[in-house]
Amino acid sequence: MHAVLQAERWPSKADIARETGLSGQAASVIVNRLIEGGLLIKRDKVRGQIGQPSTPIAPNPDGAFSLGIKIGRRSVEALLVDLLGKELGASRVRYEAPLPEPAMATAIAQATGLLGHLPAAARERVVGLGVAMPDEIHAWATELDLPVGALDGWRTADVAGALERATGLPVSLYNDASAACAAEMIAGNAITTRSALYIYLGTFVGGGVVLDGRLYQGEQRNAGAIGSMPTGRRLDGGPPAQLIHSASIFLLEAALAAAGLAPSTALADGQGDEANAIFDAWSETATAELSRAVVSALSVIDFQAIVVDGLLPPVWRQRVTARLAAALEGFNRSGLTPTTVAAGSIGPMARVLGAALLPLKARFSPDTDLLVRSGTAARPADTARV
Repeated sequence: MHAVLQAERWPSKADIARETGLSGQAASVIVNRLIEGGLLIKRDKVRGQIGQPSTPIAPNPDGAFSLGIKIGRRSVEALLVDLLGKELGASRVRYEAPLPEPAMATAIAQATGLLGHLPAAARERVVGLGVAMPDEIHAWATELDLPVGALDGWRTADVAGALERATGLPVSLYNDASAACAAEMIAGNAITTRSALYIYLGTFVGGGVVLDGRLYQGEQRNAGAIGSMPTGRRLDGGPPAQLIHSASIFLLEAALAAAGLAPSTALADGQGDEANAIFDAWSETATAELSRAVVSALSVIDFQAIVVDGLLPPVWRQRVTARLAAALEGFNRSGLTPTTVAAGSIGPMARVLGAALLPLKARFSPDTDLLVRSGTAARPADTARV
């Protein structure tokens, strides 16, 4: 029934019965209970059609709410959404390093602050709090130019417990890139196939996996961790470098800062000749290594689509996607099936949006999980088949 109600049109009770296979009486009983519970509302009658006027049924935006928190390597973000996923309030605090105590204090302050804006009656309708954050955030101090051990507090931090005690809400933890992938599946338009490799170009590159139309998080909640995939080059004579060392945004930020440019400004608009030259140099290296990772992934799972999203402004996101598609053309891919390469549609908000939407999905669509919406198509300008 949830899928029916999430369609573009508002169905009547008869439509719901027909499309769900329920009897008319069963559909009417269920709909009436949901209306009484405040989750559904009746719209104005539709007249002028054959037969009796019908009364459309729609989700009540104020029927439920959800809160999302993203704890990242450069910022903490919070987002409050209604039942339809509409933003009701947001907060973002940037920092130079994700030190555990101040980051957690910020997350708690953001969560309680956003909840405080809701009336008491609405507060009781908040179904949960989702937290999106990198796995093993403590392991990347060196890459962030921090002293060894500076992030060790994350090893024992009880993130879910601290937020649950502060808000009184049930808290669920998600890998940040998987949460971003979920946001694209639920609210975006780039994942339209039943399998996809989702790439999030964040401070550190990460990924998500879609299999059989569902987000696959893995037995240990870490599927799609392409940032840890080894590359051909070595760092200071040590073991092979990982993809994070060549396809992550922190490298682009460092190059922009070294040139005297403000990374936050460049990443906001993608303007300026010097910033674009620096971006092109970074993306050439990034896509060379990223394309190897993608081909390796395609040899294990025949993903129908590769979707690239992240912190880049739309103009840069399109260019890096096109460059990746071109790089894939240069490989001998005998024995591998073709795939499409498309730019993601959500951007920097994907991780916190996914964190906010996932509790709603868990509450109201537990059996269907994250099914790919049917009848949608990627925008032709954003998609290349290789």
